[in-house]
Amino acid sequence: MKAVILVGGEGTRLRPITFLNPKPMLPLINKPFMENFIFWLKSHGIKDIIFSTGHLPENFKNYFGDGSKFGLKLTYVKEEKPLGTCGGVKNVEKYLGGERFMVFNGDILSSLDLTDMIVFHKRKKADITISLTPVEDPTSYGLVPIDNEGKVKQFLEKPSQEEITTNLINAGMYIIEPYVMKLAPEGENYSFERGLFPRALCEGYKIYGYVSDSYWLDVGTPQKYLEAHYDILNKKVNFKFPYKEMLENIYIGKGSKYFKNNFVSGPIVIGERTEIEKGAKIMPLTVIGNDCFVSKGTEISESIIFNNCKIEKNCLIKKSVISNNVVIGQNVSVEGYSVIGDNSKIEKNNVLKDGIKINVNSNIPEGQITF
Repeated sequence: MKAVILVGGEGTRLRPITFLNPKPMLPLINKPFMENFIFWLKSHGIKDIIFSTGHLPENFKNYFGDGSKFGLKLTYVKEEKPLGTCGGVKNVEKYLGGERFMVFNGDILSSLDLTDMIVFHKRKKADITISLTPVEDPTSYGLVPIDNEGKVKQFLEKPSQEEITTNLINAGMYIIEPYVMKLAPEGENYSFERGLFPRALCEGYKIYGYVSDSYWLDVGTPQKYLEAHYDILNKKVNFKFPYKEMLENIYIGKGSKYFKNNFVSGPIVIGERTEIEKGAKIMPLTVIGNDCFVSKGTEISESIIFNNCKIEKNCLIKKSVISNNVVIGQNVSVEGYSVIGDNSKIEKNNVLKDGIKINVNSNIPEGQITF
């Protein structure tokens, strides 16, 4: 079965780290998010994948190529203008060979059993099967009430509190029979959630909800991006760590320099060729990329540091995301879900907290931001 992965979005909720990096190519434990994603599909026998791209499309092709080194066949189709979830699939329809296919939103981290979902779809003789997952607060999502057989009754997009009759939401993974796509217009911005699915339901197509309480996370905000890392580090979701376990629950890449007393306990991941000076503290739930340098007196916890970053003496980095090629001067604090964009320099004695976002290519002078 072929799969279409929707990777065309601009990742606006994750800016500034998505200005130069497509959201699906952001690092997840120091490998692109999408690499983990396609290996998950491959583990369920899905090896022919079409990327529906838009924002920074060359990043995908430059990294994955034709897919052969991953044991996959990859095709790239760029949207010349935003086409929405269904429009993006309509745009690649000619590559699907007139066969049943799957669709995935490219920002979902999940351990869903895709093989079982396919079996369910065939057993129900469904025209469309939508993955559904329960959530505590469904008001920010599309609700999908189903009957006792699993058949979808209606679609409710981001309902008010009074409209909530179920906690099952659309989890962004679909199996679709090819003939259903004739309902979708050519070349238009058109969505599955508000367009094709409600229309198909009205026209009598059989739409089923596949309910699973397996791990599922929409990695769309800095908080959720950090949460994805925490959950992997805490082993709530299956994940193959890219480095050897050098100390208990501490994974470190080749060529990195460190001292045992840099660490109190894991889980921690450190990339390749990264140097941590004596007297620096790397605390649990931290991931540091390749070619980084952390000076003495600095403490990093619950944070994600991308590649080629330099953090000077006596800094505090906590619950924050620091993108590629960032230099942080002495005595700087970065806390509280703050985000620093690529190629930025934060000079000494700045205090960044409360979700502040520093744009790409910024230079923050000494003591400029102190809250």
